[in-house]
This record gives sequence, structure tokens and C-alpha cells, in this order.
Amino acid sequence: MARLFHVPLSPFCRKVRLSLAEKKIEVELVEERYWEADPDFLRRNPAAKVPVLRLDGIMMSESAPICEYVEETRPEPSLLPSDPVARLEVRRLVSWFDDKFHHEVTSNLLYERVNKKITGQGYPDSKNVKAGAKAIKYHLDYMTWLLDNRRWLAGDHMTLADFAAAAHFSSLDYISDVDWNRSAAVKDWYAKIKSRPAFRSILADQVSSFPPPRHYNDLDF
Repeated sequence: MARLFHVPLSPFCRKVRLSLAEKKIEVELVEERYWEADPDFLRRNPAAKVPVLRLDGIMMSESAPICEYVEETRPEPSLLPSDPVARLEVRRLVSWFDDKFHHEVTSNLLYERVNKKITGQGYPDSKNVKAGAKAIKYHLDYMTWLLDNRRWLAGDHMTLADFAAAAHFSSLDYISDVDWNRSAAVKDWYAKIKSRPAFRSILADQVSSFPPPRHYNDLDF
């Protein structure tokens, strides 16, 4: 069985979990306190980051290459289109959420409000929280524009781009940091994607001292 060393609210871990679940790859989840720099974990990944996946006898790290490996070795159901231009767009959007969105939103909201407390780094920086709350509005508007022109974020079919975005949004939704009333299109997209069987384990996550809001695991909000 595959084994994933993860943190429940990490969007990068969640993206990998969604990819594995969509392809029906059974995986054992091992919660990793990466900030404690445990020697055993550092041997698995000297960068001291999650996710780390053990699959096919290989220990692999970083969510992007992990998802690419899973896609290349388990191509069905496909999360990357065969057309090079369409594949480029998926990769662009994955990078958008894992880089730009993460830097502007996730790190300013989730990391300030949750990670700092869990890792003992002190209290949230109110300036960062305000910056994240402002930035997410821009990203919601951009997603609305995409979804006004497409069925899914990258085109007519669900792809890894949707999982990358949903991984971030599900983590933020756990702490009630998404204004779902701002965009009906985004809310409908998220309701559609979180109703997939691949989302079940994520919606069952519980983080000590941080109970989720009532709507978190409600498929109809």
C-alpha cells in the first residue's frame, strides 16, 4: 500500500490525496509534524516538507512531481489532457494556485491563523491576515471569469487544475475564510468537486483545537 506523510490542512498534501483517490489508489495516511525536524523524516525528505509519498518502492517529495508521476504511471482516469496546449493551461493554473494563490492567500490566512499556533510560532500577524482577505477576492473574481467561459477551470473536463484549486479552497473553508456568496459560479464549482468520492477523506479531516464550520462537510453547503 502507498503511504503518504502529510499534514491534514496542507493544500499540497490535499492535492496529492485527491489525485490518488480519484485514481482509486489506496493510501495509508501518516500525519507528520514536519516542523519538529525528526531525523527519520529528514531522511525521507531533507527539505523537511510535506507531502512525501512512498509508492512503487520509491520515496518521492514535492506535490507537483508526485502528481506528475502518478499521472504518468496511472493514466486513468486522466487528470491531464492529451493536447499539449490544453495540458499547458492545466499546468499554468496548477502553478497559479500553488504559487501565486498560496503566496497571496493561503499563507496569509491559513498559515497565520492555524500553522503558527500548531507549530508554536506565536500569534497571527493582522497585516498578513488583512492582505490575504483582500487578495482572495481578486482570485475569486478571476475564477469566476474562467468559469463563465469554461465548464471547469482549465476547460471542458475536470483536471489537476481543479484539484489544485480545491485543495487550497477546502483548507481555507475549514477555517471559514471563503466568502462563497461572492461568486455563484465558484460556489457551484466547489459544490460539484467536493461531492466527488475523492473528497470524502478530506471532508472527514479534524484538526485538534480547530473544529470545522457546520457547512464544511455539507455537500449542499
